[in-house]
Amino acid sequence: MSNKFDVVAMGGGHNGLVAAAYLAKAGKKVLVLEKKPWAGGGVVTREINTPGFWHDEHSSVHIMIQGNPMLRNDELGLVSRFGLNYRYGTPYSMIFADGSTLTAYKDLDKTCQGIARLSEKDAESYRSLVTESIKFLPMFFAGLYAPPAPMGAFFAMMDSSPEGRDILDKMQRSSLDLANMYFENERVKIWLLRLISENLQAPEELGTGFGLFLMPGLMHAYGVSQPVGGSGKLTEALVKCIEYYGGEVRCNSNVTKVVTSGGRATGVQLDTGETFQATDAVIGALHPHVIRKFVEGIPEPVLQRGERATLAPYSIMVSHYDLHSNIEYRTDDPAVRDAIMLEFMASDSLVDMLDDFDALKRGRISQRVLGAGGDESIGDPSRVPAGKGMFHGITFAPYNLEQGGAARWDDIREEMGDRSLRHYQKFVSNLTPDNIIARTVVTPLDHARNMPTSMPGGDVHGVAPYFYQMNSHRPTPDYGQMTVPGVERLYLVGPFLHPGGGVFGAGRATAIKMFDQLGMNWDKVIAA
Repeated sequence: MSNKFDVVAMGGGHNGLVAAAYLAKAGKKVLVLEKKPWAGGGVVTREINTPGFWHDEHSSVHIMIQGNPMLRNDELGLVSRFGLNYRYGTPYSMIFADGSTLTAYKDLDKTCQGIARLSEKDAESYRSLVTESIKFLPMFFAGLYAPPAPMGAFFAMMDSSPEGRDILDKMQRSSLDLANMYFENERVKIWLLRLISENLQAPEELGTGFGLFLMPGLMHAYGVSQPVGGSGKLTEALVKCIEYYGGEVRCNSNVTKVVTSGGRATGVQLDTGETFQATDAVIGALHPHVIRKFVEGIPEPVLQRGERATLAPYSIMVSHYDLHSNIEYRTDDPAVRDAIMLEFMASDSLVDMLDDFDALKRGRISQRVLGAGGDESIGDPSRVPAGKGMFHGITFAPYNLEQGGAARWDDIREEMGDRSLRHYQKFVSNLTPDNIIARTVVTPLDHARNMPTSMPGGDVHGVAPYFYQMNSHRPTPDYGQMTVPGVERLYLVGPFLHPGGGVFGAGRATAIKMFDQLGMNWDKVIAA
């Protein structure tokens, strides 16, 4: 078996698979090496507790990828040829402690009718916000799924028109600033701020406001989705695509070193000592906090700047429940059963919510749980055995605990799982011992252990979404173009790169950069 390839990718996360798939389609001999027994990184669906119950291990909801030309134009044939099928439910809903709800439907008019029950003024403000956001989506998409423009050029472009200056203003504010600017009703503000906080950005953090402008437009223009069969079906389709075009994906292959020669990446080495040669390039899912462990030749100042990249102020704790039957919500609103994103709000006080986020930023477990979740099997029965149900609970939690640090999570895992369960039970009537078959709690420390090269510190989105490390400065100006100073032909992929964490299909931008530097025709390949 030959160990010589055109391109070798270290890490089989969805971004690395996306980049590898484009290169394989272009005719390159591609090898993807993954440490785990399965590919996908954070985009994996597994039988975590009980056979037949398929849980999303990390990502569950696919929002930002809906604007990616990879899907919109089916550039890789993931939908038409390799079996990827998305279901689009009600995009977003929130249940308050009193059982009332507020829902974002894909239908803007229907959404505004619900907001108007709280505030007619806010309903009109929301309509204006969404209309403006949708108008700018084509411009945003042109930059989201391709290598970012240099920051100086970006500022100059945005500063050249009143519309651009307005967007630049929104990008540098906090999401709380924008919520207060547009809306008056506290429940409406909470509803929107909790939606944006799913990007691991606290409402008062400066440089996070753009999400509040972008997300509503994306929801109403493209909807919010989950792959039928689970998040990992995206990974399965990408692996099929790579193999169809002659590439290989090998699991149980732990890369410990990127091999370099003459200032250029020439291959990789496994922990077994086996090496694989890369004639054209190496792709690495290497977070700036860990890259020095794998690569020689990077200038020390570059390494140090990368190691100072700021992680998100909090992470998530996930509870996976296998159930005898589907969950039943403590509300009469049928929209929540079809909601792709569902939040459980313990308080309708904005100050309470801000206090809870402040606690998270200081390493404390907030008094009121900031929780979300749902039963994916209601909309997708293929996820469970016939007649059964499941629950996927998400609780915001700090990685470094104020008392005991990250290591303390191993001691309090089940205690915190029980605490979150009591919160969920306020909104779900049958999340009870007689209905629970099994439960697994995954802590922020577990995320860091499971994804050490792309989620250090338990940051499932790589680095914090602050303005100073966005666009071509994400995660730093040195690495912002998916390349590595001092090491030619080494390209980066991962949630820590532009455009941000979550399921973007962002490996497309890395592929574009590689096509350009390898002298390949991008337009010809995607049109094939």
